[in-house]
Amino acid sequence: MSEFFSDKQRCIDFITNVRWGESINCAFCGHDKIYTLNGANKRYKCASCKKQFTIIKGTIFENSPISLQKWFISIYLLVSRKKGISSVQLSKDIGVTQKTAWFMLQRIRYMLKEKVLENKLAGTVLIDETFVGGKNKNRHWDKKVKQSQGRSFKDKTPVLGILEQEIAVMEARPHKVIANKTVMQKTIIKPAKLFCKVIANTQARTIKPILYQTIERDSIIVTDEWQAYDGLNGIYEHHVVNHKLQQYSSNGFSSNGVENAWSIFKRTIIGTYHQVTRRHLHRYVAEFTFRYNNRSLVGKELLNTALMNLERRLTWKQLLIK
Repeated sequence: MSEFFSDKQRCIDFITNVRWGESINCAFCGHDKIYTLNGANKRYKCASCKKQFTIIKGTIFENSPISLQKWFISIYLLVSRKKGISSVQLSKDIGVTQKTAWFMLQRIRYMLKEKVLENKLAGTVLIDETFVGGKNKNRHWDKKVKQSQGRSFKDKTPVLGILEQEIAVMEARPHKVIANKTVMQKTIIKPAKLFCKVIANTQARTIKPILYQTIERDSIIVTDEWQAYDGLNGIYEHHVVNHKLQQYSSNGFSSNGVENAWSIFKRTIIGTYHQVTRRHLHRYVAEFTFRYNNRSLVGKELLNTALMNLERRLTWKQLLIK
């Protein structure tokens, strides 16, 4: 991967290709009539709005004193490592302060967040919630939180996970033209897709609207015995796995897939980041979701996918209030 960020020009060419492709558009008005200005730093001028801009205007790289090479290295390290990378480690790897590395990582996570689901999840969908926060038994006696067991939100934040299982799809493709024009079937594996959202609580009035917006009607859903999922049979084919009764499958269906995803997420928090506050948790969830949904990609394809939403800029002031 070093060839993609070995020098500044390679980074600029990569950004140009991902952002605009063959033709450059104005970063302000989107007009396609652009003039290239002479100078050491390549700048452009729009024939419509008359404003000048560079290739990084309106991106996460705008007004950053950090070189594009270091930005590219940081992005690739974050999306390619299974459990992410801490700001302390990144600061050592690229030669910046820990505070700068933390700010860079937060901006990258903001970029990685999906805007909306292009298509609703369908087929067999596994649903489960997890709670992020330290265990009371591990706290010092004077820092223990009273009545924080189970589903208490005093010291923990719930995150809802919805996983569409991997399925094999038969695609019809025309065979070589013979006398009877036969059609050849080809099997395509549709990879599992994960949707995660930080939620205020695990009540039915919070969870059900998210399910209705995210999952196609008549899909098969698999949940645990939590009462918030009651009453979904009229819309979905609902299978319940009762963990309290030590039941781990129901009619051949289980929620193991989404629980496995949560185990990776928890290892990421505990092993790499150690502690995540409620204010910033949604960005760590976005980072994990992106990495899970693109786990089969490597190299240039992974970097290209990560930069698809590079026109998202998170300032320090916004970071403190979002």
